[in-house]
Amino acid sequence: MSSAHRADIRSVPQEGEGALDFETFFAAEYGGLFSALCLVTRNRHEAEEIMQDAFVAIWERWDRVGGMADPTGYLYRTAMNVFRKRYRRVKVALRRAVRLIPPDDDLALVESREDVILLLAPLTPAQRAAIVLTNLLDYSSEDAAHLLGLQPGTVRALASRGRAELRKVAGDNHG
Repeated sequence: MSSAHRADIRSVPQEGEGALDFETFFAAEYGGLFSALCLVTRNRHEAEEIMQDAFVAIWERWDRVGGMADPTGYLYRTAMNVFRKRYRRVKVALRRAVRLIPPDDDLALVESREDVILLLAPLTPAQRAAIVLTNLLDYSSEDAAHLLGLQPGTVRALASRGRAELRKVAGDNHG
């Protein structure tokens, strides 16, 4: 999502000025959130489920969220919280199971995001989230930190380590 797009949502009239309705908010944020979650999760179905959970949580609190200065930030933070919660649950289940990791969604490999998804694959989920938010969606480290519930320095460190890992992997593939 571009900064201009985020600015458009934030400039929509707020409480007392004809507040943003949920349907308009959903239509404006659906595509950007789905794309970000596809890159973070590397799985379209997982991204869709997380996005649905996040939008349901926002809808249930829309009387309060709709009047916030930055409902988009609250949506992304909610989605990232859902992602982390699901990730922890899956991690525990995998440890108890046969230690097999489910394969990536085949449809996602065919689509145009294949290169980015594969490039981000070796990174940890936290590194992927930091890179997607700061480098691909143009959030500042402060905004990304707010969305992820981390400190800005932690986001910068995660993104830096992730970029270093990407350079290392690119060097291994081309050297």
